[in-house]
Amino acid sequence: MLRRILPFLVLLLFSADLWAQGTAPYQWTVTAKRLGDHHYELRFNSTGAGGWQLYQPEQANIRDFAFAELKLGDSSVLPSPVTTQTVASSQFKSPLFDERIVAVNNGPVEWRVDLRFNGGVPAQLRGTLLYTYGRNDELYPGTEAPFTVALEGGVSVQNRILIPSIDINNPAAPCGDVSTADQNVWSVFFIGLGAGLLALLFPCIFPLIPLTVSFFTKRAPSRKRGIFNAFFYGFSIFLIYTLLSVPFHLFKPRPEVLNNISTNVPLNLVFFAIFIVFAISFFGAFEITLPSGLANKVDSKAGVSDIWGIFFMALTLTIVSFSCTAGILGALIGGSYNGPEAAWKLTAGMAGFGLGLGLPFVLFALFPGWLQSLPKSGGWMTELKVVFGFIELAMAIKFLSNADLVKGWHILPREVFIGLWVLIGAGIVLYLTGLLRFKGEGRRRFTPLRIGFIALFATLTLYLLPGVTNTRFANLTLISGFPPPRDYSIYPATKGGHKLAFEPMKNDYEGALARARAEGKPLLIDFTGWACVNCRRMEERVWTDKSVSERMQKEFVVVSLYVDERRRLPAALQQEYTSRRGDKRSIETVGDKWATFQSENFFAVSQPQYAIISPDEKALTRTKSYTQDPKEFNEWLDCGLRAYRERQRP
Repeated sequence: MLRRILPFLVLLLFSADLWAQGTAPYQWTVTAKRLGDHHYELRFNSTGAGGWQLYQPEQANIRDFAFAELKLGDSSVLPSPVTTQTVASSQFKSPLFDERIVAVNNGPVEWRVDLRFNGGVPAQLRGTLLYTYGRNDELYPGTEAPFTVALEGGVSVQNRILIPSIDINNPAAPCGDVSTADQNVWSVFFIGLGAGLLALLFPCIFPLIPLTVSFFTKRAPSRKRGIFNAFFYGFSIFLIYTLLSVPFHLFKPRPEVLNNISTNVPLNLVFFAIFIVFAISFFGAFEITLPSGLANKVDSKAGVSDIWGIFFMALTLTIVSFSCTAGILGALIGGSYNGPEAAWKLTAGMAGFGLGLGLPFVLFALFPGWLQSLPKSGGWMTELKVVFGFIELAMAIKFLSNADLVKGWHILPREVFIGLWVLIGAGIVLYLTGLLRFKGEGRRRFTPLRIGFIALFATLTLYLLPGVTNTRFANLTLISGFPPPRDYSIYPATKGGHKLAFEPMKNDYEGALARARAEGKPLLIDFTGWACVNCRRMEERVWTDKSVSERMQKEFVVVSLYVDERRRLPAALQQEYTSRRGDKRSIETVGDKWATFQSENFFAVSQPQYAIISPDEKALTRTKSYTQDPKEFNEWLDCGLRAYRERQRP
């Protein structure tokens, strides 16, 4: 059962919360009464819901279960437990709680919470009431009721999000990027194409190539018709995988929401767990399959007619090959579904995958002589799956690292991350040489191709080894950005390498702006993220260039704004923000603030992005995005300096 539901876990995680809120029958009215300085009482009133029972917050017989709870985004607010002012409508022995007596309300209720503020009192308080309701043997604990309530005497402190003076479309100098649009759609397409071609080599697909092509060419009344059938079969595979991305377009979330998916901690942990399961499956412990009834039902449609029959044959291949393609597709979705063009990147990746999987069927139909040159299926495909299992482990570590960097747990510092990759690389080498075997595997034949792969993985593993040291050889330029940065280390200090000569200010735009005014320098804004690969590459390859480093240190005030910073803002700074286009956005965390600040003023949501503004908040250049060329970045910095000095002239 676990193997069958595993592919749907991610979807369920995201849909469960929406389902619970969409079906919750209770509506709440929230008011606040001031009791004294920094002291308030919240009152939650509901008229009830017909046919449902609301469990009272206090249950004398049940102390090990929270029937109601208040969640606030500011630790300086000290709430008391939720208490009820309404007598229970009824009490009964609940089989859900070992026949203990529970108290419920069937009609209107009033609950109260006592609040005390250690710090400043905001004009509005935002939070979530968690409550429990049910009927008979149904129980829905932890149902969320978000609320915003005004506090008498509270101070309204608004975040400065939109800066009208920053007109990025009309900067003082026209240097920088012409467009901040994402340019990675085609690269994702070609990655998907390569992944589709790789999937062909797996044992659940490879043996089907000659069988399927022979079926089309021999069954058709003419060679022309056989080629058409094979072409339509390949096109159907391409179409099916492309259509799988359509739901991601229909939801139409805001671009910055899509961008945050790559740094979403729960999602990264889910991908970590799924990739571990995929790796264990590829090692032969079990097979991940879709329900057999689905495959049988689709397969029964394969003979309906020539066109529809061919389409259902393609759909059958898609389903029965899931045990092999699931890991690759998971990697493709996890790696591509981020950034402002996330949905289109996912479509491009899935289209590339479908093309890579379907194209060989067309080519072998066009050139049937090629079939004779195909290697026979056998043990080499099993070995390929095992090697890919090791690669899945490496990817799982990357997802765990993303969550670790965002939350700052420090469970995967750079050297531990690289050390695990070294062990995985060593495992691949030992497996390919036959020193490591799984149950039922025979002796290895050392062909030139095998020796080549052994040499490749051995070289990569040896290249990674210095990464666990605290020396100048630990930089690992070829994979910069993938491991955590050098300052996220087990060592107290970094010797040489990518150590910046200056420390940018972090998440303090107003402080950096005040410093720029005091020192008479332009402000260089670095929109970045804790789990942003290209941001780390820029810092390790471009910022460390001597001329770039000196200019950034001496000529600019640099501030790094982390759009994935999950630290919550004080209650007084949390707000509901109305954007330029009129949609409402919740500003609850530091990352929410900077992501909205970036999209509102610089019309982009991808990172890294760099902007140069004057101390009076005027755009000096167009923005600059990722580049591997220090000279190009330095020229952009020079352009910003010239524009600033030109504006300073009387």
